[in-house]
Amino acid sequence: MTNEPLLLLAGTSAVALAPRLSASGYATVDWLCAGVTSSDGSEVGDPVAAVLAADQADLIGELRQRFGGMTILLDLEQDSVEARAGSLRSGADDFWVSGVGASDLLMRLRLHRTIQARAARRPLPLQFKDLSVDQATRQVRRAGRELGLTAREYALLLVMIKRPGHVFSREQLMREVWNDESASSNVVEVYVRYLRQKLEGQGQPRILLTVRGRGYSLGPDIEQS
Repeated sequence: MTNEPLLLLAGTSAVALAPRLSASGYATVDWLCAGVTSSDGSEVGDPVAAVLAADQADLIGELRQRFGGMTILLDLEQDSVEARAGSLRSGADDFWVSGVGASDLLMRLRLHRTIQARAARRPLPLQFKDLSVDQATRQVRRAGRELGLTAREYALLLVMIKRPGHVFSREQLMREVWNDESASSNVVEVYVRYLRQKLEGQGQPRILLTVRGRGYSLGPDIEQS
């Protein structure tokens, strides 16, 4: 099994570039000839992209059904605003122009692989009931409503949503959110109150709870359930 990134090719202009693509480090499969298997009879793996000739736009639906969000590039043959718009309307993610050779296609493939790599490294959103935290963008939503949190409020919520139901003592939160820096004795209580006001801004039920004598918990104390 090759470790080279796999490209599906369909149509004359796409297949004609197979030698250049192979020389650039890609494995290629002629989709119209191979279908679900590659030329050596093995199952087609996980392609990074499909490169289609201009007359193969009808394949986009089939490829989407089989490979989901895989990048699909459609040949324009002749570049124009109308051709670009038609390519995107067809369901392709991007276009390439066979008339200018392989350089443009290779550049676009590199770009899409970079985007894919960034997406793979992006941390998954954190979710608790109707509350979500997107760690990549620092966007916080509750019941679809975006909450504008300060940096300290966000840090406090991030610590707690990573362990819902865990009771955090004041001392724990001082270490994890304030890094034991000098702060007034009631700073945790103050920021819990600020955060609660935003979490409950449209009458949503309380989820940031006070556990008497122990600290604070996002959701019921699972250790006592």
